[in-house]
Amino acid sequence: MNLNLLINFCKSCLVILIIFYPLKTDALKHDWVSVPKSQDGEQLWDKNSVQKNQDGSIRIFSKFIPKNTTKITQDLLYTMDINCTEKSYRDVAVGAKEFNEFKNKDALWKDPDGDKLIIEVIDNVCTFGKNTDAA
Repeated sequence: MNLNLLINFCKSCLVILIIFYPLKTDALKHDWVSVPKSQDGEQLWDKNSVQKNQDGSIRIFSKFIPKNTTKITQDLLYTMDINCTEKSYRDVAVGAKEFNEFKNKDALWKDPDGDKLIIEVIDNVCTFGKNTDAA
């Protein structure tokens, strides 16, 4: 009798633990797409993160991997908005360990100003966006 009581108590504790402390799962697996590398490093964007904003721009996760990494120059994670019509972008947030560590509330639209990596990301994402809209 006491054994059944102990088993039921343990089951109840487990259920409560699962409800109030859910296992952290990576619900969104990244599907990284690399653009041609530059002399500075490599830029990737995540196909699974593509979202349409209300203003028609596209929001993505992007990752920059410098050619030479140290503690100071490490991978940088960006949440970017891309305006396909204007071929411009803005960095909504940045992080080193995870996305959106530091939000940029006053993010302004920028021209890629000849940055080959950013230009390629914009072109890739806009082409991907057109193809998914048509589907």
